[in-house]
Amino acid sequence: MSREHTTRRTVLKTIGAGAAGTGLLGTASAEAADRGNFVVGVTEGKNLGFVRDQANSVKRELHFGRQGKAVAGNFAQAAINGLLNNPHVRYIEPDGQMHAIAQSTPWGIDRVDADVAHDNGSTGEGADVAIVDTGIDSDHPDLQANLGEGVAVTGCGDGGFTCFFSGNDNTCNEAWDDDNDHGTHCAGIANAVNNSEGVVGVSTQATLHAVKVLDCAGSGAFSDIAAGIEAVADNGWDVASMSLGADSGSQTVKDACQYAADEGVFLVAAAGNSGPCSDCVGYPAAYDTVMAVSSTNESDGLSEFSSTGPEVEIAAPGSNINSTVPGGYAEFSGTSMACPHVAGAAGQLIADGSSASGTRTQLKDTAEDVGLAENESGSGLLDVAASLGYDSSDST
Repeated sequence: MSREHTTRRTVLKTIGAGAAGTGLLGTASAEAADRGNFVVGVTEGKNLGFVRDQANSVKRELHFGRQGKAVAGNFAQAAINGLLNNPHVRYIEPDGQMHAIAQSTPWGIDRVDADVAHDNGSTGEGADVAIVDTGIDSDHPDLQANLGEGVAVTGCGDGGFTCFFSGNDNTCNEAWDDDNDHGTHCAGIANAVNNSEGVVGVSTQATLHAVKVLDCAGSGAFSDIAAGIEAVADNGWDVASMSLGADSGSQTVKDACQYAADEGVFLVAAAGNSGPCSDCVGYPAAYDTVMAVSSTNESDGLSEFSSTGPEVEIAAPGSNINSTVPGGYAEFSGTSMACPHVAGAAGQLIADGSSASGTRTQLKDTAEDVGLAENESGSGLLDVAASLGYDSSDST
């Protein structure tokens, strides 16, 4: 059985482990041992009422088209036992966590020849690029002009007191405002305004949409991530940039990705920062519906932190990338920084009329061979200008 699926033993073990971690005794311990946060996937066309009725509390419902539906909530062990035997239940999995792909404290724009695209008038105007992350600073001067409607699956400041230690000082003007820095940094790489100050993005006039699924500490439940991806599809946005991940898969997130792909969304994700390693691409990057991006350094070598594996389709700059953060600018490193380079390029192609599938093919077909192995860079290094049909042969 693959690591993405959840067995009865896994479900029951997870409930028990969660209770043990609380350190509670007596009646409270018994009650904790009998409960857990799970996502229950249901076959297409089946009403969710029978699952809701078994939940102690319902966090949210998810609808994935032909993939079916799901309920995220808190369930007692007895309820899980019964649901595992129900023929309409496709899967039950713990509502685990994904995290912003780690960063260590934009030559990349020049290296992928985005500047050549800018000089030829390609700006991404007309495309909708969603940053599925910790939010976006709503009043950053390098982003504000490009900001459109946002979605807050997790609200700005929802971490409460924890945010004083894990978050930043950004004011929550919008529910989708960034209380961490990570999402704003990714947004600037993808689509910072070309306004002669600060930094410039790969695209410069696409519409940015903050889809806040991670809290001030950079973490979010599988069901939060899935709800954000679902929102991208339901709003008809073109690109979902996901600089987040987990070591293990989630059927809930996989269903959400399939739903979004079916709706014509271009999905791109960071491969992960587990390097040096082999066959270690994280999720959701490892899913077939998602383009996985590895990271390169200023010498066109593989960044030492970058995950690699057969799922990697393309590489982009990810080491020491200068970009926007709430209140200013900062250099971060990670495949998180590589991912929005590709998202911005996808926005450029889609603005020119390309489909999601056509965009994925075009980016791979025009990538530059920089001498890395296929499992390190897939088709090669992103070349924005070449993907748009511009001559970048005199550029390095």
